[in-house]
Amino acid sequence: MVKNHFKRGELYSVLNAMAATAIARRLQKKFRTNGLDITIEQWSILYHLWKQDGLNQQELCNKTFRDKPSITRLIHNLEKQKLVQRVSDKNDKRVNSVYLTKAAKDLQELTINLANQTMDEALIGVSKNEIETVKNVLQKVYDNLTT
Repeated sequence: MVKNHFKRGELYSVLNAMAATAIARRLQKKFRTNGLDITIEQWSILYHLWKQDGLNQQELCNKTFRDKPSITRLIHNLEKQKLVQRVSDKNDKRVNSVYLTKAAKDLQELTINLANQTMDEALIGVSKNEIETVKNVLQKVYDNLTT
């Protein structure tokens, strides 16, 4: 009889992916309901720029765990929506820093509120201790695989 050792992996990868997808879908729905024409992926770029405007594309790759082609596409689409502006580095034209426009800055409060509402809904019935435990476990899993 063959034992199925995948169940332990389901706990970390499948359940985590399912929860993350459910949260992203709910937040995307809130964005649409509030008339916002941005994706969760685009919002993640804006979120990091709200924390530190003027990050370069490589820094955005690192902060969002996306590859360069994905970041380039997301920034291009945000530029078309007039939410960000790329500025070439004076010393190295291959490096682009990304800056928020006023329109993007105006979205910050609403989208952060919607994200907080979504997380409040997602965490109904989950204690602070349970949240801390999950955060610690996921951080250890990440650290184990990246160090």
